[in-house]
Amino acid sequence: MSLFGALNTAISGLNAQSAAFGNIGDNVANSQTIGFKRIDTSFEDYLTTSTTATNQSGAVVARPDYVNTVQGTVTQTDQPLDLAIAGQGFFTVSEAIGEVKGLPVFKPQAEYTRAGDFQLNKDGYLVNSAGKFLNGWSADATGKLDTTTLAPVQVGQSGYNPVATSEVRLAANLPAMPDPTVPVTSQVQVYDALGQTHPLTLSWTPVAGTPNAWTVSISQAGAAAPLGTATVKFGAAGDPGAPEGTVGSVTTASGAVTGSTFAAGGLATLGITANFGSGPQAISLGLGTFGQANGLTQFAGSSYSLRSLTQNGVAPGSFSGVATRPNGDVVVNFDNGQFRTVARVPLTTFPDPDALQRQDGQAFTATRDSGEPQTLAAGSNGAGTLVVSAVESSNVDIAKEFTKLIVAQRAYSANTKMVTTADELLQQTLDMKR
Repeated sequence: MSLFGALNTAISGLNAQSAAFGNIGDNVANSQTIGFKRIDTSFEDYLTTSTTATNQSGAVVARPDYVNTVQGTVTQTDQPLDLAIAGQGFFTVSEAIGEVKGLPVFKPQAEYTRAGDFQLNKDGYLVNSAGKFLNGWSADATGKLDTTTLAPVQVGQSGYNPVATSEVRLAANLPAMPDPTVPVTSQVQVYDALGQTHPLTLSWTPVAGTPNAWTVSISQAGAAAPLGTATVKFGAAGDPGAPEGTVGSVTTASGAVTGSTFAAGGLATLGITANFGSGPQAISLGLGTFGQANGLTQFAGSSYSLRSLTQNGVAPGSFSGVATRPNGDVVVNFDNGQFRTVARVPLTTFPDPDALQRQDGQAFTATRDSGEPQTLAAGSNGAGTLVVSAVESSNVDIAKEFTKLIVAQRAYSANTKMVTTADELLQQTLDMKR
């Protein structure tokens, strides 16, 4: 019986080492596959009879030992849509199973992967090299995210609508020693509702006989007369409590220009109503804060000094590209310098990632043993961080696989020797009858 037992045990050893060879071969073949997770092999001993008096040979079985939590090397690329995960977590992806009216139809079961080599396909979806569609939280036109639903990320290539200017902020210094015969002029470029630019000219003239007071006249290009005027006084000339050199009052506004009332810590503004052909357009010209030197001032000097001039209008823009950010935002860039967030890529974690079920294309599906998936923002509650323009390589170490290959080869050869030796002994036993 021991001869037969040894023969059976050796054959089970051959089967086990064959399974180990298969896992090693899978690892070596995928050593350059992005996001691939290696498969180690563990061996289990099965007993027949084992007591203090006797022991009969049993068998050995090879079990796959999945290594999904060991990270591969993160490698930088020159692709703006590539994403790598530093730490725990997976990208949630979907697999297309067909099309209806030109739109992809996806499997209902979500899949998970570490393969982040994403690109835009012909329909604007983010798809990795295995054909998996990246899922994310969608954002509306204002950038607000819907974190309740994951859906394949699709990037449209529509243009950026123009935004009419509604607010201008001016930070400048009017000279304390001006030339009363030469007005100080500056221009502000504003956008109308169609995205066309129009210059507004600001002409500053000292008020005769009133120190620290200026009259500003606002003109629209091509108009026969100014839009209106206002008087801006600094320091005690405007309000006794205002520090010298800061805006103390905005008064005596006329025409299509209005002024704000002084209030300590309040905003000093000029309201302008212009018409560039698309109807009245209200524009607020911010001069800073009453009593503070954070906008328009009047300090020492003999010339006008512009510190900054900003406005919130935007010209029309065309699609110029798409990129990802470290927080997971997928943003569309436009040639007018603007951008729009269309989605955010979260990460999904599991209590036991090594228990996930492997699928084609370096993907996994959840199992009862893996636990319930948790979808989290990158970098929160144990989820890893995102590295943009980078991919995660396979976690296979070729040197270690060759070492395991040699060990498996020697073990296989040893088991073949056991089979041939047991066969010879059995043959000798049969020859005893002759």
